[in-house]
Amino acid sequence: MSILFNILVFLHIVGAAMIVGYWIATLKAPTVHPRQRDGAFLQLLTGIAMMGVFPLLPDADPNYFKLGVKFAIGVAVAVLAVIGSRKVKNGEPVSTGLAHGVGGLALINIAIATLWN
Repeated sequence: MSILFNILVFLHIVGAAMIVGYWIATLKAPTVHPRQRDGAFLQLLTGIAMMGVFPLLPDADPNYFKLGVKFAIGVAVAVLAVIGSRKVKNGEPVSTGLAHGVGGLALINIAIATLWN
């Protein structure tokens, strides 16, 4: 079970890198890249899967409040990323707030994951 959990963690980090990496790459001309949407969905799917596998690990003591906060932020990131990627697809301008909302909330989620014990 720990190998599966480690693979899910790896994919979860890849999703975060997709979101934050594209956000940093477009800081001068903020927009939402379709890969950010894909990264947000990858984060949600792997996060839900990790929540299911985590209690099965030996010596697991999940903090469900922390996981709930991360899930809520993850849903917000995914919704904003979908809205932004649809605007890009339709040729509409993406507001700076929307673009920074996707990257900034993802960065906050990473901070929660690493700093909240």
